[in-house]
Amino acid sequence: MPPAPIAASDDGAPPAACDLLVVGAGIVGLAVAREALRRRPGLRVAVLEREDAVAAHQTGHNSGVAHSGLYYRPGSLKARLAVEGVEALLAFCAEHGVAHERCGKVVVATRAEELPRLDELERRGRANGVPGLRRLDAAGIRRHEPHVRGLDGLWSPGTGVVDFVGVTRALAADVRARGGTLHLGREVVGAARSDDGVRLRHRPRGASGGARTGPGGPAGDSDVSHARRAIVCAGAWADALAPRGAAPADADVRVVPFRGGYRVLSPEAASLVRGLVYPVPDPDLPFLGVHLTRGVDGEVHAGPTALLVGARDAYRLTRVRRTDLGATVRWPGTWRMARTWWRTAGGEIHRTVSRRAMAAELARMVPELRAHDLLPGPAGVRAQALRRDGGLVDDFVLDHDDRTLHVRNAPSPAATASLALAGEIVDRAEAAFGLEPAQR
Repeated sequence: MPPAPIAASDDGAPPAACDLLVVGAGIVGLAVAREALRRRPGLRVAVLEREDAVAAHQTGHNSGVAHSGLYYRPGSLKARLAVEGVEALLAFCAEHGVAHERCGKVVVATRAEELPRLDELERRGRANGVPGLRRLDAAGIRRHEPHVRGLDGLWSPGTGVVDFVGVTRALAADVRARGGTLHLGREVVGAARSDDGVRLRHRPRGASGGARTGPGGPAGDSDVSHARRAIVCAGAWADALAPRGAAPADADVRVVPFRGGYRVLSPEAASLVRGLVYPVPDPDLPFLGVHLTRGVDGEVHAGPTALLVGARDAYRLTRVRRTDLGATVRWPGTWRMARTWWRTAGGEIHRTVSRRAMAAELARMVPELRAHDLLPGPAGVRAQALRRDGGLVDDFVLDHDDRTLHVRNAPSPAATASLALAGEIVDRAEAAFGLEPAQR
C-alpha cells in the first residue's frame, strides 16, 4: 500500500485568470496538467484541489498495483490505455526515482467452474496485446508462488507495483517546473459559462460552515477564477460539476462510493506470498475479488472488500455524510443494482466484518493462511459510476462541451493508465475546444 498522502508545495491564492484550469490534484488531474504544459509551453495552467494534499483520495488509497491490461473489454478505453499506460508509468518512475517493481501476477482458478472464466480472461489479455501472458498448470503456479494452490493459472509478467503517491508528487513538481501552479485546500463550489470561457467559484475548504463533501451549494465567501477552458478530474466528486445528459452514451450516471477494506498479513504469514496473487474475477462486475499484493514497502495486503458506503470519503465504516448518503439513496440505479446483486453484497458484508470469512476466501488460493494471520489494515473508497438502470459503468467516461471536459468515471486502472489517459483527455480537449493560450 502506498504511503499516506502528504502535502505538496502550494502556490497560494488561485489566479483570477488563466488559460486552463484543472480541478483535482489526484494522479489524473496532475497528469493532465503536465500533458497540457508539455504540448503547449507557456500555457497558463492552474490546478485546484479541495484537500490540503495531493493524492488525498483514490490515488493515495489504492493497492499500488500497476495493471497490465488483462481484465478489460477489448476495444474499451480501459484496455487500450492500461496497456499503453503501464509502460509509460514505469518509465516515469524510473526517470524520477519513484519506487516501483515489475513483479508479475498469478491469476488462480481453484474450482472447475472458474476455468471458462480463466479462458475468457486469457482471450481478453491477448486481444488487448498484454505481453508475455502464459497459461500455468498446478506445478507452474507453484514455481511462481510456492505456497499457492490452484487447478490452473495465468501468469502476467508485466504487472507491477508502484508508489502512486510518489508518482503524483513527481507530477506536481513537473507541473510547477513547467510554469503551472498548484492551489491546495481550494474547493470548487460552482461553475458557469462566461463570454469567452468558464467562471469557477472556489473558496478555502471549510469556509462558510465547515468542511464540505463536494462542489455545489451556496457560494458563501467564494472567489472566482476565469479560465478560457477547464478540465474536471474530481474523482469521487466527479458528477457534482458535470452537466446532466451531456452526451448520449453513459452520461446519465452518478458516482456511488464503494469502500474497499484491506487486511495486512502478519510478518510470519507475509512469507507465503512472493508477489501478486489474484482469483479469477466475476466478468459481470468491475471488481477483481479478494487478492494478495506485496507492495513496494514489502508489506502484503489482503483485500479489498467492496461495500457500498454512506460517504465519498468513508475510510472508516462509521463515517456517513448526509449529502452523500442522500444522493446515493435517491438515485434509482442504487436500488436496481441492489436488487440484482444482493447476494454478492451479503458476501462482501460478511468478509468486511469477519476476519475468518476473508481468511477462508484467501485460503482457497493459499491454504496455509489462517484468520489470525490477518491484521487490521487500511481502506480506500472507489468512485464508481452507476447508471440509472443499475448497471455499473465499466469503462472510463469522458464528457465535454465546447469549453469544459469532465472525467465522469475513472476508477481502476486510472492510476496505471494515468499518463496515457492524460494524453487521451488532452487530445479530446484540443479537438473539442482547443487549448491555445490567450493573446497577452
